[in-house]
Amino acid sequence: MSNLHLASLRALRGTCPFLNSASTQQLRSLSTSPALHCPVVGPVLEKAAGGPLPSGSLRPFSTGSTPQQAVATPQTFADVDRADTVLTGYLESTSTPQQLKAASPLNKGKAVAGFNYEQLYENELDKKHKDQSYRYFNNINRLASKFPLAHTANVNDEVNVWCANDYLGMSKSPVVLATMRQTLAKYGNGAGGTRNIAGNHSLHLALEDELANLHRKEAALVFSSCYVANDSTLATLGRRIPGLVYFSDASNHASMIEGIKHSGSKKEIFRHNDMADLERKLAQYPLDTPKVIAFESIYSMCGSVGPISQICDLAEKYGAITFNDEVHAVGMYGPRGAGVAEHLDFEAHLAAGNSSDAVPRSVMDRVDIITGTLSKAYGGLGGYIAGSARFVDMIRSYAPGFIFTTSLPPSIVAGDQASVAYQKECIGDRRLQQLNTRAVKAAFKKMGIPVVPGPSHIVPLLIGDAALAKAASDRLLSDYGIYIQSVNYPTVPVGSERLRVTPTPGHTVEQMAHLVKSIDALFTELNIKRVDDWVAEGGHASGVGKPNNEVENVWNDKELGLLDGTAPQMLVDGQSVAVEIDAVNSALSRFTRLLGPASIKADDLTISF
Repeated sequence: MSNLHLASLRALRGTCPFLNSASTQQLRSLSTSPALHCPVVGPVLEKAAGGPLPSGSLRPFSTGSTPQQAVATPQTFADVDRADTVLTGYLESTSTPQQLKAASPLNKGKAVAGFNYEQLYENELDKKHKDQSYRYFNNINRLASKFPLAHTANVNDEVNVWCANDYLGMSKSPVVLATMRQTLAKYGNGAGGTRNIAGNHSLHLALEDELANLHRKEAALVFSSCYVANDSTLATLGRRIPGLVYFSDASNHASMIEGIKHSGSKKEIFRHNDMADLERKLAQYPLDTPKVIAFESIYSMCGSVGPISQICDLAEKYGAITFNDEVHAVGMYGPRGAGVAEHLDFEAHLAAGNSSDAVPRSVMDRVDIITGTLSKAYGGLGGYIAGSARFVDMIRSYAPGFIFTTSLPPSIVAGDQASVAYQKECIGDRRLQQLNTRAVKAAFKKMGIPVVPGPSHIVPLLIGDAALAKAASDRLLSDYGIYIQSVNYPTVPVGSERLRVTPTPGHTVEQMAHLVKSIDALFTELNIKRVDDWVAEGGHASGVGKPNNEVENVWNDKELGLLDGTAPQMLVDGQSVAVEIDAVNSALSRFTRLLGPASIKADDLTISF
């Protein structure tokens, strides 16, 4: 009978996901192992054997003759797990969604009636596949000791990451990691619950003070992410301010869009960065109508920069308050890393140092509400709002996204504060990041690679086709050891698909050269349009191939240190970003009171990358 069993198992290879990957030796073992007879294989073996198998050879849950009838009450908790794994694995490969729902151990005894949920799921996924917007996620594991390298699912397969939002590499910073290790040892992992249940941790309060100081605002409030911060804050404002009208930039992030929807308030969408359109819409409402203008300082998929000063002018003229999302700018712009609003008055904020006092009539002072993240340039986790003390207290008191969400673990919060404090004192990282961005953009321009024009640190390479963008991303990963995720609809409009490149200060000259050469070769291999091709077609809506599309960078030569010789040098292979000891000591001084005296010292941070 063993030979008969083996032949039957071989025949089932095409329908069973477990048998399909089994070797002949494994099949031979299965054919003589009664403990592994499943509700699908068992009946087939019985039929092949010409009668029932010996007593005990079938497991308690596999007594029926069809998959739907094969589920009986399991004898033990272990049997529940095994039954669910074996049965679900088979049915997923052979059954319709309706059959799967009926046969699943979790739906035992339930008739299939009413709405077909599984069919809806399948239909919705089919839509994503058909319009090329289905999202694929690569197995990428960034290595702290080899930043900006990562390994794939195979730990020996290393690739260079060129698209992460860890813009400054602070996720692997020695001062951040040392602070987190000590905090974890003292306070453990989790926060214990929401802040109103588990209490306000001193580290959370210290981080909020640090962020309020960063933006020279009266107060700040930390959320689990900036998505939650934006959604909760905008929704709460709309619910608490009667008759509020939102004026939202057409390119705003999904978190802002959802927050405005959840507020239930009226909204007006103005064309991206179009101040004339914004003013036309503002002028339609009486001066005493409460208004919020919501916008971003840097738009992450195109790299454009919001006209913050002009928006503040319009807000003052029409009685509005301003909501400025600095998510992709904090840590990256300004003498202390407070974002574009700070950068616009660079010299004044540089002179003010780390004073918490506002710089009167500066752009950052004129912005009413600033939101930011701790998970991008600062390399950690969390989001926040900053503004007046009364505003922050109102959001703290009413926003469900804050009140009912477990607060961030102490070690995360401590690492966040160490990163913010370090970057307040370390201008070199963001200078070097900008220099690397300039170099990469210049090299792409020389090669005719279409870069969406923008003044920021983001380098979007226009592909213009969803399938082609996915193919380019896959080829870069498999053939060139470069990871850049493709960006498709709905993140960007159809026909604007792209590869989004984000240089870091940790990328070396050699790595940048490899990136540019690889992209150049790939454009040729896949016949992707270059700048001249777009010019011939009259240009693209993004600005690629259109005349007079040059833009002025946010960072000028003086601010980068190119005029006085203080600009950092680009790295070559074997070098790493220098750790600034003064900035380390400044960051560590924040934790002496909370974590104990001098247990971390700058001289002890011998980690090198």
